[in-house]
Amino acid sequence: MRRLLPEPATDIDPYDAYGDVTGPWLRIGMVMSADGSATDGEGWTDGLGGEADFRVFRTLRALADGILVGAATIRTGKIGPARLRPGLRERRGRPPAPIVVVSGSLSLDWTLPLFTAAESPTLVVTSAAALKSGEVPDAVRPHVLAAGDAEVDLGQAVRELRRLGLEHLVCEGGPVLATSLIEAGLADELCLNVAPALMGGGDRHTRLLGDLIEPAELEPTAVYLDDGVLFLRYGLT
Repeated sequence: MRRLLPEPATDIDPYDAYGDVTGPWLRIGMVMSADGSATDGEGWTDGLGGEADFRVFRTLRALADGILVGAATIRTGKIGPARLRPGLRERRGRPPAPIVVVSGSLSLDWTLPLFTAAESPTLVVTSAAALKSGEVPDAVRPHVLAAGDAEVDLGQAVRELRRLGLEHLVCEGGPVLATSLIEAGLADELCLNVAPALMGGGDRHTRLLGDLIEPAELEPTAVYLDDGVLFLRYGLT
């Protein structure tokens, strides 16, 4: 990986580059094509950034204490338990971070490996009303957090997660959760990976975010290049 900004440099280690933050931190990590599509031709992200994107994706997971994912993304069935490759496991020095599912309804498939076979038990954040009315397996219930009464209060959720020791959080989407975190002023950083591809319009063009109530200002902090993928880091002001 090459660093283009702030000072040009070669042979950059992504783990060191993205591990430069300390204390409580919430970053959003997402990939999109050069023309702004957040999904590939199959409706997923796998075909956009290739191995370079996956290296940074795995790095952000290895650096995090918790991995936030929206319920709609979980319902695709494509999100499994977090795992670490041997090199990243050694550098991290502890088990993988838990996936934290944010669900306002608790309408989830509890038989997924995410809930039955995770090395680090998957956490679920929901509202008190949903927890009261929803059906949650006994094995999962100890890992369900209620934040907010009628709907999920993301600020309360983040505070509760940090009380549990999950200070450094990374959000992997989808667009609804990422947008809500930005609107709530909870995101510190956007890590945006721009793939060297054009997806065109129609059904293959998925927006990175939903509609923001107000524009959010970004401050560029770093730019890297690896295998044609641009890795942009922005501070959210």
